[in-house]
Amino acid sequence: MVTLKQTTSLCPKCGAILPAEIIEEDGKIFIVRECPEHGVSKDLYWSDAEMYKKFDVFEGIGPGIDNPQKEVVNGCPLDCGLCSNHKSGTLLANIDLTNRCNLACDFCFANAHACGYIYEPSFDEIVAMMQLLRDQKPVPTPAVQFSGGEPTMRDDLCAIVKKAKEMGFSQIQIATNGIKIAQNTQYAAALKDAGVSTLYLHFDGVTRQTNPLIKISKKVIESCRIAKLGVVLVPTIINGRNDHEVGDIIRFAADNVDVVRGVNYQPVAFTGAASAENVAKERVTIPDLVQRIEEQTGGRIKKDYFYPVPCVLPFSDLVETYTGEPQVRFTTHQHCGAATYGFVTEDGLIPINEMIDVDEFFAAVKQMGNKLNHGDGSLNKYKTLVEGINDMRVALKDNKISTNTAFWKIIAQTLVKHDFAALRKFHWNALFIGTMHFMDNYNYDTARVQRCCIHYATPDGTLIPFCTYNSGPVYREEIWQKYAQPIVTKDKIVDPDTIF
Repeated sequence: MVTLKQTTSLCPKCGAILPAEIIEEDGKIFIVRECPEHGVSKDLYWSDAEMYKKFDVFEGIGPGIDNPQKEVVNGCPLDCGLCSNHKSGTLLANIDLTNRCNLACDFCFANAHACGYIYEPSFDEIVAMMQLLRDQKPVPTPAVQFSGGEPTMRDDLCAIVKKAKEMGFSQIQIATNGIKIAQNTQYAAALKDAGVSTLYLHFDGVTRQTNPLIKISKKVIESCRIAKLGVVLVPTIINGRNDHEVGDIIRFAADNVDVVRGVNYQPVAFTGAASAENVAKERVTIPDLVQRIEEQTGGRIKKDYFYPVPCVLPFSDLVETYTGEPQVRFTTHQHCGAATYGFVTEDGLIPINEMIDVDEFFAAVKQMGNKLNHGDGSLNKYKTLVEGINDMRVALKDNKISTNTAFWKIIAQTLVKHDFAALRKFHWNALFIGTMHFMDNYNYDTARVQRCCIHYATPDGTLIPFCTYNSGPVYREEIWQKYAQPIVTKDKIVDPDTIF
């Protein structure tokens, strides 16, 4: 056993905040802590120690925000809101519009039927939450996701989206089960017209056994194709339930790449009343997931092709240096997520890693940023960018020259001409393949909480990191109960098998 890091965690039984160690043992990473009442707990953190160390190299700790809402009094995670100890700004904000839902899934606790009350902020409260996000300094929050419950249960959803667009959010997402969109062929177009950028569609598999909503999902994709509204598939991956279909989900996404922008896998987080036996049986870590992706794509998308979120920090540094303006910084903890890209071509899915040497590419971008830092004048900046793009060609893979030519033209247009329409074309033909593993009481690490970039906005004027809001201290329940309304009329629950 080797101790790698000291941190703070929770007792999985009582939730007490405890000193903890991140250790390496038998090629895996565990988190260990001792509760005075419940004894020692040792839980799996990452299933591959070598991949853990590879990702550790990309650590990038941010400066936090200039206008935190709280000072540190009790310590992490008791001062969430955001406190002055938080290290990252808000990349993506979640706003729960309601806890009402038109499904009654047995594994979901976040709905009115399970809660026994309605949580549904008013339009004005939602605007105030969005204003809090746009007032964040030094960089206003660029993206917001409306979630729930099921956000399409609100009749004023399009009005909320329009307001978000007016307030300057560049990315507006809806997290949805898709039922209302499948039932109403015009609804996807209405959302697109209001300003929605992307639907985050719950999508647990390609068969009826893993995804009871598969017919609905396909109908949603057809509606979004007509409306030209992008979709990201969001599968919750549970070991033994649907982990055997992760490769098929990628193939499904590639077959629909004109509308499906990516797949964002979410390995299950045990935020409910799961037992230690459930966790041991059903846990999927990020290394587990990407290993299954490699196996189920026949080695096409390899485990080594995935990189952590902070790997793109050199781009933020480069743009910030070039423009002189603060940029969004991807300082998420390096063990929170992983991602890669594939290009869907006539020859099939080509991973970006087979087009360029990703490590060389990031190194070239970093070098370009360093050169700009020591340059003087706009002409020199322009010259440095042109030279830097030429330097980046060291990352080219010779066997994909024709595809790379288009890739480098896009990079050149974006960096030199600031033609971001070119970058959108790049994304349109590319398939994002990523994962974000949210925490629970069994693998809770306050070092990750302090670096969280996904924050919930709440009606009481606070921003709370995702994994604090949904696990650990019971912020979700506290917020929802504080603003609870009685259930006056029960919403109609849909049986997915009877829709079509």
